[in-house]
Amino acid sequence: MTAYLNAPSILVVEDDEHIGELLRLLLERQGCRVDLRADGRAARAFIEAGGEPPRLILLDVMLPFCDGFELVGAIRSQPGWEAVPIVMLTAKTSESDIARALAAGANDYIVKPFQPFDLVARLRRYVPAA
Repeated sequence: MTAYLNAPSILVVEDDEHIGELLRLLLERQGCRVDLRADGRAARAFIEAGGEPPRLILLDVMLPFCDGFELVGAIRSQPGWEAVPIVMLTAKTSESDIARALAAGANDYIVKPFQPFDLVARLRRYVPAA
């Protein structure tokens, strides 16, 4: 149990239930703790609650109530969360969306559909234990 408590935490914000559970399973198998939020409002409440920041945020763009671009701004303005790596994981493929996400403060941008091993390899750049 102690090892689990010391595991790197990852906030996953994904409104597709199946993808969210796939990500949870994939990341937990890599030894991470996963907090899963299914919409922008729930994610914003989690961020603004001011708890300990996760080691990484995996963030969809198209979300109910508050989109991923808005959440990047909320994350970057939350004290203590400014440097948390944010990886956008989305079906939006246009150059303008990618540029907008990176300009807003995202660290990386992965397009769906994704390959699980590729996703894990890219996340390891930010969370070596992932």
